[in-house]
Amino acid sequence: MKQLQVSHLTAGYHGREVVHDLSFTLPAGQVLGVLGANGSGKTTLIKAICGILPHKGQCTLDGRVLERLRPKALARLCGYIPQRSGLSIELSALDVVLMGFNPHLGLLQPPTPAMRRAASAMLERVGLPGRDRESYLTLSEGQKQLCLLARALAGGAELLFLDEPESALDLRARHRTLHLLRQFTAQGDRAVLLSLHDPNLALNFCDALLLVEEGRGAGLVHPGTDSDETLTAALSRIYGPVCLRRCTDDNGQSHLVMLKEEDVPCSP
Repeated sequence: MKQLQVSHLTAGYHGREVVHDLSFTLPAGQVLGVLGANGSGKTTLIKAICGILPHKGQCTLDGRVLERLRPKALARLCGYIPQRSGLSIELSALDVVLMGFNPHLGLLQPPTPAMRRAASAMLERVGLPGRDRESYLTLSEGQKQLCLLARALAGGAELLFLDEPESALDLRARHRTLHLLRQFTAQGDRAVLLSLHDPNLALNFCDALLLVEEGRGAGLVHPGTDSDETLTAALSRIYGPVCLRRCTDDNGQSHLVMLKEEDVPCSP
């Protein structure tokens, strides 16, 4: 089984280290969430693995050293969705999604009709049906995030990296996005690494959680198998005193909810 191996990664900005000697493994078929307080290094970590930031250490995927790959080869393997796109030119939503196919095209080679159909279908799949011709710049911030998600999914990468993809989305779009990522990991040797602002979403959608404190690894937990006591102790390290509660929805499925201990008593 393929896996991403991050070894002794150190990265930062202008000579200041933000992430310090961080190592972890992400197996194929899993969603790994990165949790930490604001400024803990989540964004820096993702940018470094994607090759956007210079860094020390090494990242390998199935024996391939990502740092040694040419940009186009790296883009075929890894898709990246930032918190904000930075796109400021007039493009249709469909054209933005079609950018996901660029690593598979030659110089000046236009997208094929099949790619255009796939891009349109992906816009519908993420919740933007009929928006193909609409200007990307006129979309709301949440709709822009969904458009970028469609771009990343259309590209066929083996690894997806997302930086707080839920931050601009409403409740329905958040759950749609995370369900799509779960489906993505179920399709062959694929995996997702994403930083999350909402720990409750992370607890209920991620296979594992990498906890980051001041740029250093503060533990790796597995919400599906670790005890509530183990999860509570780990999460309290980065969020202060918290407690976990389990609730059941109308379909009988159990969900974890994290509460701040100062706000809600944790006694049974």
